[in-house]
Amino acid sequence: MAAVLFEKGTAMARIELPLYTPRYVPTGSERAIIETSKGPVTVQLWGEDAPVTVGNFVELAARGFYDNLKFHARKADSVVAGGCPVTRAMGPAQVLAAVQGVIRGMHPGTGDARYTIIDEWQTNPRNHHGRGNICMAVKSAPNSGSCQFYFSLADQPEFDEQDTVFGQVVEGDELLDALAIGDAIVGIRIEGADEEALAEAIAQETPRPETPKEVMARLERERAERAAAKENAQ
Repeated sequence: MAAVLFEKGTAMARIELPLYTPRYVPTGSERAIIETSKGPVTVQLWGEDAPVTVGNFVELAARGFYDNLKFHARKADSVVAGGCPVTRAMGPAQVLAAVQGVIRGMHPGTGDARYTIIDEWQTNPRNHHGRGNICMAVKSAPNSGSCQFYFSLADQPEFDEQDTVFGQVVEGDELLDALAIGDAIVGIRIEGADEEALAEAIAQETPRPETPKEVMARLERERAERAAAKENAQ
């Protein structure tokens, strides 16, 4: 879900995550060295084909967002997924137990970067899900990708018109078969970036969603405006 529901008394309000356009514009030469607890996986990022997705991934990596996150999902011959901040403070056994439903109150795979980005599968000429592609995970709504990603483990054309493909593994492909739920993303290093532009981009704050208090205040204002409009129309 790209929106979170919360409850306060009998009122429920929807918190919409803001849509973010990364400030970093990819050069097309970026590579991501994803250090995992099983070893490094090197990905050639497709900044020219999916500039928003790659720009976002590069910014998050440079901010250290992915450091110590865990892979939280694996489906044989399909995907291995990571990048959920819910897993940051969890150990490998905790992640597995939470995924299996043994631990309550922890939900790996539900976290985000407090914003979303646009889908680019429609405009990406190489948006084919094959073995070794890195792809942006989305939720049920359009433009709901944020920070979670997955490696495609096979040809999966059924995902081509759903998720944005933004790179290809060029070293460490054999590790994709070894990565398991609970394995760590130690960190992600970006090579080939415009270092000056990237430093400038990550020096600025990313957008944030409304707080529950702000949402309630907005709803009260909207109710008052509707009531005033109705009274003026009488």
